Amino acid sequence: MEHTDTFATPGLTTHPQIERFIADEQPETPCLIVALDVVAQKYRTLADALPEATIYYAVKANPEAEVISVLAGLGARFDVASPAEIDLCLRCGVAPAALSYGNTIKKVADIAYAYRLGVRLFAVDSLMEVEKVAEAAPGAAVFCRLLTAGSGADWPLSGKFGCDPDMAADLLLMAARLGLDPCGVSFHVGSQQRDPGQWDADIARAATVFHAVAREGIRLRLLNLGGGFPAHYIDDIPPIEVYGEVIRAGVRRHFGEQPPDLVVEPGRYVVADAGVLLTEVVLVARKSYGDTERWVYLDTGVFGGLAETLGESIKYRLTTTWRRGRTAADNGADGPVVLAGPTCDSLDVMYQHHRYRLPLDLEAGDRVLFQSAGAYTKAYCTDGFNGFVPMPAYCLPPA
Repeated sequence: MEHTDTFATPGLTTHPQIERFIADEQPETPCLIVALDVVAQKYRTLADALPEATIYYAVKANPEAEVISVLAGLGARFDVASPAEIDLCLRCGVAPAALSYGNTIKKVADIAYAYRLGVRLFAVDSLMEVEKVAEAAPGAAVFCRLLTAGSGADWPLSGKFGCDPDMAADLLLMAARLGLDPCGVSFHVGSQQRDPGQWDADIARAATVFHAVAREGIRLRLLNLGGGFPAHYIDDIPPIEVYGEVIRAGVRRHFGEQPPDLVVEPGRYVVADAGVLLTEVVLVARKSYGDTERWVYLDTGVFGGLAETLGESIKYRLTTTWRRGRTAADNGADGPVVLAGPTCDSLDVMYQHHRYRLPLDLEAGDRVLFQSAGAYTKAYCTDGFNGFVPMPAYCLPPA
């Protein structure tokens, strides 16, 4: 059992606009607060680190309309996973040609719907999916997703998606025979990938598909490098510039002097560090008189936006603050806690093995803030499990 002490420091957040919003508005908890200037800054930083790549923001990470609009204004394209995400992007003024239907599991009706609206780029990873796209989106461009190991990622995406390189080559050739435009290959090294070196092996595997298809007279032109670029949780991560350098070197090594067009699909990297999840302490309890650790129950949990704490995969940085009218009384002394949510489900425990430490005088009504929580939080909320409604999000325009 892992016992790593992680301290939750008093105070709010390093972003002054979010801090002012909490102090002035005293919003009901739980809620997500997103600073849109940070979203824009992260997008620009990634664009500078990988200027060769076209950025398709993964809408699923944070589908707030304000986030989509800010990124669209910066020239972003968008990776969508459903008709609802397509509709959202179109409402925000995004052109259909700027959308990539990156979900490899699509109903025929949903493919046809996207095609009618003007979407022309689709992901596949199986024969049936190629056949469905050929039926519902004739002449569309398709790229094939490769199966990856996901090593080094805090939230692996291996197993469910992708196929091996030999099958990918065959599927792209089949796509051509069915009248589609086989344009390229994609892969995803896993979300919150803290090892920049993980891209190299998959770039090499993608290159084998390019070469295999070229021998049959088809020239692929697109290499989709996926997402995986990390946010700032409790573990150190390399600068995004390192990722750009490593990826650029890998493309040169495996594709030589004629590299394909590059695409990246960031989600977490763009929005996570822009957000703070504000929660309230509901209960502090011990399980026995001799217990050295407390259970701290918050007003949201696994079912209310913190699904990525399952398996303690994503470990957020925490800060604490006191409810209005109360100040800390113990000069900062703290102790180990188990953090859990409010629902009547034993799965609703965020951290039990990784030991966080919270102030000893923590009481009901005090606040615990999850930093870098702008990605995969509100989007993961259940629709009223146990009667707890999805939390609101407040998107703060640049000051």
